[in-house]
Amino acid sequence: MNGSGKGAALIWCPFADEEQAARAADALLGEGLIACANIIPGMRSIYRWNGERGEARECAALFKTSAARLGEAVCRLAEIHPYDAPAIAGWKADTAGAATLDWLQAETGN
Repeated sequence: MNGSGKGAALIWCPFADEEQAARAADALLGEGLIACANIIPGMRSIYRWNGERGEARECAALFKTSAARLGEAVCRLAEIHPYDAPAIAGWKADTAGAATLDWLQAETGN
């Protein structure tokens, strides 16, 4: 269960392909900002951008981190993401198992 500033957090972000997602995951893992990345290929995105309708095949990534590192991880992902304006959404989990919380804290230092 989450306490003040403690707990689990998730970050959702699309990429053009698996390679881009893996590079971002490697960087965030190497910097201790996340404990895990789930890379989900084959996502179909239908969107509006600059007033135009678009559609693309993308790769999704779900990053797992501690609540304490969420802001830092989102900022760093925005810096290293290859898109000019990446869609990055991060949120604190309401509840997480004790083993998950211990793992996130151990891997992210928070």
